[in-house]
Amino acid sequence: MSELNQFSLGDNIADLDAVNASVKRLSEKVQLITEAVKELHQNRTQLQGKIEDAQKRIQHILSRLPDQGDGRQLNLLNEVTPPNTPEDDSEPTTH
Repeated sequence: MSELNQFSLGDNIADLDAVNASVKRLSEKVQLITEAVKELHQNRTQLQGKIEDAQKRIQHILSRLPDQGDGRQLNLLNEVTPPNTPEDDSEPTTH
């Protein structure tokens, strides 16, 4: 009967070794996944910041657009241009 107990004990040790190896592999995979999730979170945060900056720039440009009824030329570069006067419109142009 002692031989039977030794055989069972040996099987149990082999089973425990297999379980320990599986736990170790799973732990390593969980660690890799955790690192990947952290990296994705950082990338997402960085992209959100870039999107917000782009939206602010677009809003700034849109705020500088003239009203639809305004016939003046659009100047988005902040260069000072004199407004058109009626006599400027009547001058002939040559091509």
